[in-house]
Amino acid sequence: MPQLRLALNQIDSTVGDLVQNAESIVHWTRHSAEQGAHLVAFPEMALTGYPVEDLALRPSFVEASRQALRALAARLADEGHGELPVIVGYLDRSETAQPKYGQPAGAPQNAAAVLHRGEVVLTFAKHHLPNYGVFDEFRYFVPGDTLPVVRVHGVDVALAICEDLWQDGGRVPATRSAGAGLLVSINASPYEQNKDDTRLELVRKRAQEAGCTTAYLAMIGGQDELVFDGDSIVVDAGGEVVARAPQFAEGSVILDLDLPAAGAVPQARGGAADGRVVDDGLRIDHVVLSEEPLPAYEAELAGGYAERLDDDEEVYSALVVGLRAYAAKNGFRSVLIGLSGGIDSALVAAIACDALGAQNVYGISMPSKYSSDHSKGDAAELAKRTGLNFRTVPIEPMFDAYMGSLGLTGLAEENLQSRLRGTMLMAVSNQEGHIVLAPGNKSELAVGYSTLYGDSVGAYGPIKDVYKTAIFRLAEWRNRAAVERGQTPPIPENSITKPPSAELRPDQVDTDSLPDYPVLDGILAMYVDRDCGAEEIVAAGYEAEVVGKVLRLVDGAEYKRRQYPPGTKISAKGFGKDRRLPITNRWRESS
Repeated sequence: MPQLRLALNQIDSTVGDLVQNAESIVHWTRHSAEQGAHLVAFPEMALTGYPVEDLALRPSFVEASRQALRALAARLADEGHGELPVIVGYLDRSETAQPKYGQPAGAPQNAAAVLHRGEVVLTFAKHHLPNYGVFDEFRYFVPGDTLPVVRVHGVDVALAICEDLWQDGGRVPATRSAGAGLLVSINASPYEQNKDDTRLELVRKRAQEAGCTTAYLAMIGGQDELVFDGDSIVVDAGGEVVARAPQFAEGSVILDLDLPAAGAVPQARGGAADGRVVDDGLRIDHVVLSEEPLPAYEAELAGGYAERLDDDEEVYSALVVGLRAYAAKNGFRSVLIGLSGGIDSALVAAIACDALGAQNVYGISMPSKYSSDHSKGDAAELAKRTGLNFRTVPIEPMFDAYMGSLGLTGLAEENLQSRLRGTMLMAVSNQEGHIVLAPGNKSELAVGYSTLYGDSVGAYGPIKDVYKTAIFRLAEWRNRAAVERGQTPPIPENSITKPPSAELRPDQVDTDSLPDYPVLDGILAMYVDRDCGAEEIVAAGYEAEVVGKVLRLVDGAEYKRRQYPPGTKISAKGFGKDRRLPITNRWRESS
């Protein structure tokens, strides 16, 4: 059987940075060539970054992407890599009108191209367009209607883009009908908890359906609230894993594959004849780059199987990558955190130190007359353990001045303390140039247990998609990991074990206002993440009165969530684009 050395480059692209993205593609193509690759691939929309959102609607940006693609093809040839086929994702536009979708010629497309000998020799657009969760691709793109097949050294390679594998039909069965020996899918599929297991089973299933070895190439890095975890996978026709890339790491998976020669697949009906229509009405677009198989070679690269991260390490890594990408890609070098001594700000500080380095993390303890000695001590201990920059600025003089003028009581008095802290953080941010990190977690955001313009201020919320019960688990994991590495655990044990409290009144604890967090998070997981109704939640064993209270809190806090900063998405349904509910809404669940 013919051999082919495939290079899958899981890289981190920045939306809109066509120049630097092209540089990265050239760099990794050069690396792939040095390793003797015969076919090189890059992720979905690697040239433009992903997702481009409404940039896709700007003709100037679409044209800039097309020009950058042609320039990239020419540059690769100029640098001596013209004979090496390179698959690159980019933003294109359709050349013909698509009446079925009500789109004229020139409508944007999520596309990819094969570059060879200084030319763009093949282009195609994503066939299945996702329109759920964070995806709005029907808003931007029109689908492709071809099955692209490129013959490389006597092997027919079918090509697909992300959702083409996640949905049934389309290019996967068409690949079998065309008799391709390899299916390469380029992807920018955002990270979610447990998605790595789902992804593996998907690729196994699609490889068996396609009847050929299938390579799933993934993007890594972060873009706004999304994180991309890499984890590229190659599976043979029988569903066995051939290679698997690391999670959350940029790099190249290079491996040798024994593949059937073009025309040798027995189940193909007619082969990859150019222009032939196959499954789902897809027309085969077949380009021959090199007909002759490669001479047999002995030194085979196996690609390897990267060790998998456990669940807590995986989530923690996603939070670190998300914050690091947001800061770096937006030109921020340092961050500022209000350190209360509690578990949320402690975990945010640990994430920030891991993402940016402790020297770029600034913490302020802002005690009031209600702040306990242990909370002030825990904040200082955290700073000592991590090495972050630390200062203490009491808010009591400012609080007394406000109270002398306004005479506030109850909740207004409590919230004033939080807002004074928020004002101080933003003032220091303006003065010193750090961005403020908001420490709110998903449990608090869900029920509105936060103060607008107080603890909700900031440019980014690293743990906004993490439930409180998971906050404790991640803090414990981070400390264990430190011990295993021979390091000092960053989070004081007291921050983990003491009852959570906002400390805005004497002896206050969170459970004065909320159910115990395991109960609260269980209800929220059903209502927020799975859209279960009150009756279904009660039937699962939760008390009707508690369910009713929690659901009322969630429904009444939508206006607060709309004003919360962006933050790393790690669940299937984070607050934001995943979950879009009206602020003005009189529908109420009843148990």
